[in-house]
This record gives sequence, structure tokens and C-alpha cells, in this order.
Amino acid sequence: MTEPISLQHHRNLRRIETLVENRTIYSAEFAEMNIYETHQKAERVYLEFDIPIIASMISGRKVMHLEDKATFDFLPGESVVLPSKKKMIIDFPEATLDSPTQCMALGIDSQKIEETIEVYQNATGLDEQFALSNQLNLSPLHLNNNLDIQQLVDKLLRTFTSGHKSKDALLDVMIKELILRLLQTNARAALIDETKCLFDNNRIALVLKYIREHYRNDISVDDLADIACMSSSHFYKTFKNTLGETPMEYLNSERLKQAKKMIRTSTSKLSEIAYACGFNSSSYFNTQFKKQEGMTPSQFRKTILD
Repeated sequence: MTEPISLQHHRNLRRIETLVENRTIYSAEFAEMNIYETHQKAERVYLEFDIPIIASMISGRKVMHLEDKATFDFLPGESVVLPSKKKMIIDFPEATLDSPTQCMALGIDSQKIEETIEVYQNATGLDEQFALSNQLNLSPLHLNNNLDIQQLVDKLLRTFTSGHKSKDALLDVMIKELILRLLQTNARAALIDETKCLFDNNRIALVLKYIREHYRNDISVDDLADIACMSSSHFYKTFKNTLGETPMEYLNSERLKQAKKMIRTSTSKLSEIAYACGFNSSSYFNTQFKKQEGMTPSQFRKTILD
């Protein structure tokens, strides 16, 4: 796998002083980016931060032991929101000199976080208890990133390590976007969790529940707006602000999730699976599947059979 340009630049700048969690710091006006690299297997490595941290894995695997959370693997394409003063113990079961474990830990000024959370809450109407501010102050939050977040993390790496004259201004925009996207990821998990009381009084949560139960049906934005008791335009805007995707994008992702289950567990024709999951044509199903998975349904089935 080719190393990103941002990391190539970092590799030329950084100094290795220890083989376990070697730390390189890049500073900006209201944020600090730390890149931690481990080049050998290690266990029970202790870390703690004085400020809230958004950590994103770049390469390799860590095993995370955090307070108030079950042990979990921390992998590329994932992020962890870490409150200040929260102890963590980390294992590095696979790190080597040739394949180091690399992780970005982004510390952000608390006022910047609060400002962004307020913007998000005003745009979505979500209660504060489901906002990232609560997680930043109380307990760690483990999130699976989407492609947009992964691309944004790479842009942050590239910008922090550059000598661009407008670096602080660029980082201001990107860090706000990162916080918003993580808020949307957190909200999606909370809204989908039917054990939460949020389902009783949140319109978007009711829409998500309806989609999961009726994804096979022909559903329009107007139908979903009616369920939410909103005008179509207001519903569309609120939905996208809350989750970071349109109602139809969410509907398609739910249909594709069900389609993948059917491909794994049945021998039905792909065209039959497409229609069973609510897609009106095989070609549209193939297009959406490849867009999300990077391969066609037939290629996906072949990887399972192989």
C-alpha cells in the first residue's frame, strides 16, 4: 500500500527517539496534532491527555483498554473520542520496524468544540445528551469512520505537516468539519439504538426505524417527511444536517446492508436480491453497490465463495 504524501512529508520531518509511541507534535493556533508511531511489539503502554482528544488510526492495530469500556481493537478507518484525564492502556501486538503502528491524536481548544456543537444542535434540534460534548466529558467513544472522515483526516495530516501560509485558516475549517462529521456519526448510532428513550420523541429516529422496517417498499422523501410531520424541504435539511447524508442515501445504504446479508446467506440470483431489497432495477443496484463497496455484487459474491 502506497504511503500517503502527508505521511511521507512527516517521515522526513520526524525524529525517532523511542520505538514505542514515538511522538511528533505539530502545532496550530487552536489545535495540536500528535502522531504516535510504534515500531515493535509492546504491551500495557499507558497514555493520558490533559485535554479532549480525537484519535484516528492511520496504520496497524492497537488493542485499547479504556475506563468504562470493553477492550477493543483500534484499526485504520476508526476514531476514538477521548475525554481529558481518561487513562488508557494500549497493546501493540503486531508493530514492527517495517510496519509500524501509526495514530493521529488531535487536541482541540475546548471553545472551538463547544462552538461547533452549538451550531450542530441548532441545526438538528438534538438534545445535548446525544451530542459529542457529553461524550467528551464523560466516557470514551469508539466510532467507525465513513470515507468522508477518512479523507478529512488525511487532509488534516497534510495541512498540519505543511508550511502553508494559510495553515491556521485551513485547519479552522477542517477541524470544524471533522467535529461535525463525528457528531453525525455519533447521532446516527444513538438514533438507531431503539433502547434509548430518544425513539419516543425524536422525529428523525422514528424515520430511521420506519426505513429499517420498510426498506423493501417504494419510499419517497415526501413519505418520510410525512412520518416526521415536517415539510419535505425542512425534513430533507434536518435529516442531512443530523446524519451527514440525504434520506435517499441512508435508504440505499440500508437496502445494501440487507442485500449483502442475502448474498452471504443465500444462493438467490442477484437480480432477485436487488428487487427483494427495494431496488427497482438491477443496474441501479449494481451502481449503488459498487459506489459503496468498491466492487460489483457479483465480485462481492465471488470473494465470499473464494
